[in-house]
Amino acid sequence: MHVVHISFECYPVAKAGGLADVVGSLPKYLQQVGAESWVIMPHFDIEWVRNHQLETVHEGYARLGEERFGYKIKREYSDILGFPLYLVDVPGKLDRPGIYIDPNSDYPYWDEYERFASFQIAALDWMKSFSKKPDIIHCHDHHTALIPFMMTASPVYHEFRSIPSVLTIHNGNYQGWYDPGKKALLPKIEPEREGMMYWNGRLNALSAGIRTAWRITTVSQSYLQELQQSCKGLESLLSFEKDKSLGIINGIDTQVWDPQTDPLIISNYDSETFPEGKQKNKKWLCGQFDFDPELPLFVFIGRLVDEKGADLLPDLIVRFLETGLKGNFLILGTGEPWLHQRIEQMKDQYVAFFNASLSYNEQLAHRMYAGSDFLLMPSRVEPCGLNQMYSLRYGTIPIVRSVGGLKDSVTDYSEPGGYGIRFDQFNLDDAYIALQRAVSVFADKHLMQELQKKAMSRDFSWYSSAEKYHNMYQSLIKEK
Repeated sequence: MHVVHISFECYPVAKAGGLADVVGSLPKYLQQVGAESWVIMPHFDIEWVRNHQLETVHEGYARLGEERFGYKIKREYSDILGFPLYLVDVPGKLDRPGIYIDPNSDYPYWDEYERFASFQIAALDWMKSFSKKPDIIHCHDHHTALIPFMMTASPVYHEFRSIPSVLTIHNGNYQGWYDPGKKALLPKIEPEREGMMYWNGRLNALSAGIRTAWRITTVSQSYLQELQQSCKGLESLLSFEKDKSLGIINGIDTQVWDPQTDPLIISNYDSETFPEGKQKNKKWLCGQFDFDPELPLFVFIGRLVDEKGADLLPDLIVRFLETGLKGNFLILGTGEPWLHQRIEQMKDQYVAFFNASLSYNEQLAHRMYAGSDFLLMPSRVEPCGLNQMYSLRYGTIPIVRSVGGLKDSVTDYSEPGGYGIRFDQFNLDDAYIALQRAVSVFADKHLMQELQKKAMSRDFSWYSSAEKYHNMYQSLIKEK
């Protein structure tokens, strides 16, 4: 079986969000369960690409409307990622220092549609030259969602119609809405299929992919159900296509995220030695930020944006500290300027109880998972979420809102077999009660260690997720 993943991101090559983590991990584990998996992504002008040896394996020309453009396909030959990586080089469009955002202006590139379209057209044009076509073409998010549409609706790509296509929705809030006139930049589309491109009078790349892909997946079962209720106008379409949709929760790379071998943490430990190991990591962390290691340590790691519920954090932490509860809070991340300002004020106001590093720091993130007691994830939206899985792996109890993948991966400790803390509504009162419960758990040393041990026993490796994708691919091949 030969599977080709087509994505605008892939960790560690180019990352803007969780999409990159999935595309950088899933193919590696698919290889291990017997599915030869390639990744095709853009050739950006970024450090990782410049620092790795690439070899041109194909050169071609394609059309973007009236414009004829040249492209090159380059392969990274070391296979350092665990799967073959191919980069699409379209000079003037993809060879830029930003993935989506121009670093010189901090705004999205003005020719976003042309960049996405040229990438997708070049990828399809290259695959046309294959003597043996892939068994599955797996696309990720709206940036590549026009590929299933073009495979179905364009006579230029008629030879792909019998190849099953999969579209994974990592975040349904981003859909690729464009002016209807942009259709002219695509290859010829059969008139009777043109309507599949549009939603509410505009070109919508995600809706085109949902209509035409053989199978739709989301990154958790709960997120699939949520999209059918709320998806920026596509709810009815996703409900209509529910029979070809399924949710498969992401995994984590357990070779990178392993407290037993992690070179970035202060002291390694496993599910037997965690009481001593976590305490050593906590002592170091508290020493860095002037905290009392005898108090519960709550951390937030991630983007400081509304989607992640970060706007709730300042008032939640202030209420906790002002009502006499004892605990320490540490934030790591970047995001909204007003939140940065509020957090800096709180650092001065609550010395020895609150601190933050307003940055992206991979080493500190690992040390926070290893050295903290509780991880805060009060997300408004969370298609899957990986941080709660990292925290469980390191014996840190996640405090999560019951939404999306958080709901699927964290069971409240009040339920049989539970190991985490959940709250339902996005409001200050529910989140505060969750913190009160955490303080009670921390005070009961036996219960705390019991939950930590349960947490560390959870299996969120990619193996089980990769098996589910592999089974789905096999069923699609049988449908051909």
